[in-house]
Amino acid sequence: MSTHIDAKKSDIAKIVLMPGDPLRAKWIAENFLKKVKLVNQIRGMYAFTGYYKDKRVTIMGHGMGIPSIGIYSHELFTFFDVKYIIRVGSAGSIDKNIDIGDTFIVAEAFSESHYAEEIGVKVKNKVLKPSKILLDALVKTAKKNKIPYHIGRVNSEDAFYSKYNVAQLKKITGNAQMLEMEAFGLYANAIRSKKEAITILTCSDSLINHKALSPIERQTTFKNMVTIALEATTTLK
Repeated sequence: MSTHIDAKKSDIAKIVLMPGDPLRAKWIAENFLKKVKLVNQIRGMYAFTGYYKDKRVTIMGHGMGIPSIGIYSHELFTFFDVKYIIRVGSAGSIDKNIDIGDTFIVAEAFSESHYAEEIGVKVKNKVLKPSKILLDALVKTAKKNKIPYHIGRVNSEDAFYSKYNVAQLKKITGNAQMLEMEAFGLYANAIRSKKEAITILTCSDSLINHKALSPIERQTTFKNMVTIALEATTTLK
């Protein structure tokens, strides 16, 4: 048990998928896993452990923003000895080539946040990178399953309702393609803990064409992203 997770160490698998929304965690567990057990519901942040094929996996929400994922991923890495965390989230597109429903693998997370500095992780040019093991696993899995994907840079922003327009965001972030709020914090924790982490996203809205998925669609229609993440776990040791 940790400060924010009411589970036994044995309840949490070494591999954890983390959507922001705890109800999305519930949907993933119910639709993709077998032998599912609810192992945490403190603060409504559901965690479920079960099996995808023969691989034991935990699905747990992480909330919104770097501070929230920072707390939960730190406790998973540190108190529950989790080895791999894959964030499966939603993001907004600021790239004309990325439309709603598209899958995006985060190879670089840019942020103006001071989170990494505050936990003692060095950052070069405000960018952190994911685990190479997981990056390779996701890319190979997407290709093997013939699921289209994009790969590149996100801006892990602190302000959802930012004052910046698309052109300004592109300039500030070094041509980020997507906007989200957590990858940078997750990568910082993984680097500090010497563990493995990556983020894979579904485009839920576009600042270019102004299309958007509904809240219900965000919760329940991210099948390609989840399939890539779970299939990739079967290759991990």
